[in-house]
Amino acid sequence: MKVLIVENERKVGQFISRGLQEMAYSATWVRNCHEARDALAENPHDVIILDLGLPDGDGLDLLREWRSLGFNEPVLILSARDAVQDRIKGLNLGADDYLAKPFSFEELLARIRSLLRRHGGKKTTVFEHRGIKMDLLARTVTRNNQKIDLTAREFSLLELFMQNQGRVLTRTMISEKIWESQDDLDANLIDVYMRRLRKKIETSAEAPIFKTLRGVGYEMP
Repeated sequence: MKVLIVENERKVGQFISRGLQEMAYSATWVRNCHEARDALAENPHDVIILDLGLPDGDGLDLLREWRSLGFNEPVLILSARDAVQDRIKGLNLGADDYLAKPFSFEELLARIRSLLRRHGGKKTTVFEHRGIKMDLLARTVTRNNQKIDLTAREFSLLELFMQNQGRVLTRTMISEKIWESQDDLDANLIDVYMRRLRKKIETSAEAPIFKTLRGVGYEMP
């Protein structure tokens, strides 16, 4: 699940981004209207967290612009403006929820999950393959009804394969989707995580869940 964080305050942006990544969400943090426009135009997101006090414009104007252009991603306004009229204005302009600062991360996470449930539509949030069941909203993975504990990175890696069953995923594609920066990415790190994932999911008595294509990448056939 991809979350776009539009937040001017460095500490708040880092706090939210780090917390979501620890919960295995893909979080993109930007700090102004210009960067927010570019981020949303380049990639669709499942939820947008929108601050109103941005250095190059008002978040409400940005929200109005997005809605007029047809962007229908659910938007959660996160702002220090907590007056009733501010909430009403934000909701009337197309926001789906409004949370005042200061806030608890647990409540923010609960509201994000609520928005995902309400706006999921036909979007698949539960994937199944060869006894593996992955619930993106509950953040759970089971194999033949047995729970599998995965780290945030392992969860994201498995999610990528579950969403691309039967498709060859190159090493470059995997690194771009799972690691934010490829600058310091060790060439063997993908292989390390694949071994960890295989150890937790595969059994020696069956055909491999993941197929290695040497010099290319991996596939979940």
